[in-house]
Order: sequence, then C-alpha cells, then structure tokens
Amino acid sequence: MSKCVNVWNEWDPLKRTILGRVECSSVPAPDPEWWHDCPQGGITHGSQARFPEDQVAAAKQQQDRFVAILEKRGVIVDRPDVHPALCDGRATATPDWTQLGQYPAAPCRDLYLTVGNELIEAPGSRRSRWYEYLNYRPVFERYFKEDPDFHWVSAPKPRLTDESFVKNYYYDFHNKWTDEEKQQHVLDWNYRLTEKEPVWDAADCIRFGKDIFVQASVLTNRSGMDWLKRHFAARGIRVHAVQFKNDVDPWHIDVNLVPLRPGLCTYNPAKPPIQDEVFQLFKMNDWELVPAAEPQHVFKAPVRVFTEWGQKSWISMNTLSLGPNTVCVEENETAQQELLDKLGIEVVPVPYADVIPFGGSLHCTTQDVYREGTLEDYFPKQIPGF
Repeated sequence: MSKCVNVWNEWDPLKRTILGRVECSSVPAPDPEWWHDCPQGGITHGSQARFPEDQVAAAKQQQDRFVAILEKRGVIVDRPDVHPALCDGRATATPDWTQLGQYPAAPCRDLYLTVGNELIEAPGSRRSRWYEYLNYRPVFERYFKEDPDFHWVSAPKPRLTDESFVKNYYYDFHNKWTDEEKQQHVLDWNYRLTEKEPVWDAADCIRFGKDIFVQASVLTNRSGMDWLKRHFAARGIRVHAVQFKNDVDPWHIDVNLVPLRPGLCTYNPAKPPIQDEVFQLFKMNDWELVPAAEPQHVFKAPVRVFTEWGQKSWISMNTLSLGPNTVCVEENETAQQELLDKLGIEVVPVPYADVIPFGGSLHCTTQDVYREGTLEDYFPKQIPGF
C-alpha cells in the first residue's frame, strides 16, 4: 500500500488527479433549484435532451489531449466509470422526488473536497446530481484499498424536498426583481436555498493550507457553511465566508478567487470581494491580490449546462496549477496567459473550449488527489470574527 491522497492547497506540485467524463452527457430536466435554456440547440426551458454526439466527440478529444499533457508532466490521471443510468437516460428518484434526467459527470470538482488525507463527498443542492457519487465510487474504493491513511467521509446527504428551496426564486429573479433588488439579495446572502438542511458545493471552497475560503452562493447556504466550520475546526483549519460584488447568481468560487502560489492570488475584477476583511487579510500577511485579465473567448455551444450563448465568461480564471510556477490555462484565453507570464509563471495552454459547456473548465473538471506538500499556515495574522 502507498499514500495516494494528500492535498492542502491549490498550488503544490500536482502528482495525481481525477478527470471527469463528458460521455453520456445530458441536459437535465428542470428542478426547483435550476433550469437550463438552450434554444440554439433545441432545448428550451422546461425540456431536456442528450448532448449532440458531435459535441461529445469534440469534448472527449480535448479531454484525451488534456490527459496526455498531464501524464507527460508526470501526473497520474484517474477517470470515473460513467454509471449506466447516465447512458440509458433513466430517471432517478428518492421517496421525496423524481428527477427525469441527470447532470453530466464532467465537473468532478463540484461535489468532492480533498483536504489533507481526507476526501469529503459534499451535500450538493441539485437533484440531478444526487446520485453523481456512483460514477466516482469505484475510484474512491480503490484509494481506500491502496492508501491506509485515506480518510473517506460523506457530509449528511440532503433530502432536497421543496422545503429546501425558495419558492419561485428563479421566476422572480428573471421576471420580477429589479437590478437593485438582485444586488440586495447578494448583500443579504439571500439566494435560492433555505436553511432547512446543510447544503454546500465543494467547488465553493478554495484551499490555502490552514485557511479555506468558502463562497456564499446559490449552492452553499449558511447551514452548509456552519457544517464546514464545525468539521474543520477540530483539525485546526479556519473557514472564511466570502461574498463577491455584482455576482447576483453566484455559483463557484474558482471563477472569483484563484491562488497561484504562496503570496500571489488572482481575483475577478468584475466581481471583487464585498468584505474589506478579505483585502485586509491578504495584505497583512504579505499576499498580492492581482485582478485577472478580461476573458477573450466567445462561447457558441448550441447545447450547454454552462456558459451563455454568444458571450465571454470569467470561466477564463478557471485554471489548474501543476505547481507553484506552472499553470494550465484554456488556450483561447490569451489575455490571462499573458498576465500569468508577466507574473513569472509558466503557462501551459490547453484546448478546452469544447469541454466547458459540459460543466466547467480545467479546474472544474479535475479533482486534486495528491499534491506534494504539507499543511502550512499562510495567514498567521488573522482578523477576529472573519
């Protein structure tokens, strides 16, 4: 047996990762918490369908190329086994609800959080992802057999009844609320989830050694944040709640706050942190916060669960660090590449625009399993109450 699970931050040398799969992907049916609208691909609000075969083939080709890039640099890449339920399009259900479709198995960052030797299965808020763990269980079982120190846990599985969701949230969001009212929802941390049960997404968490920043979002409620704080307090790890200006429908933190190496972190200049404490904490611990470059690529994927038709996206920030001075960046995001180059970082361009519509970019679709390094305190000076 050998140690195969060890992750304390986002930048230590990467030696092992999981890469999700685009095969058998569908656009799931609407749920109380979300719906997709892809009229260019014939999937309008209230409908569902499989991704076109040509889109899947193009995305798979890019993922295969990404695997080759990682392996050439000495990274072990594990892949999930897509569960037959995704391939045959069957509905899923619990005693509380039925969902007619499932989410793609591509963005494995969303629901699994590795901290040290521990992997936590997150209590996600989407019914279409309730059974997503079945794709990854064979991989986790293998880690459990190989690594005697591997600690494998699952946060309490949410029931996701209608009580967990604010009634008519997205109808009001799109049809009733003014821009000012939407901004007030951000300030009040008042999104689509109630506090019925703890719910959080792992991709709302960014690791900085003894500190984890967690984004308040439409996927992570206060109860979920409280669960994370209680869980990590026992391990001496501090959890900080972060919100971002202008982000009226916030999803995951890795398009808003992305560390590159000790002392250097990028943030989204269009959606900077609301709390002054964030900037103070970084400054008092000698960290440089650098605004990310403007996104460049215009997305025109006819079918998608991520990105909007004909728009640029801050998914450009969704990069994967191979080490403290080497970062994978989507090949079309040339401005971000130039920024990182000026910061003294080796850039590895990766063609990935065809994968992004399946649920995310280089960071979203990978799950760190082993990074060389130990637990360090990068913020020894703390702000009481933050």
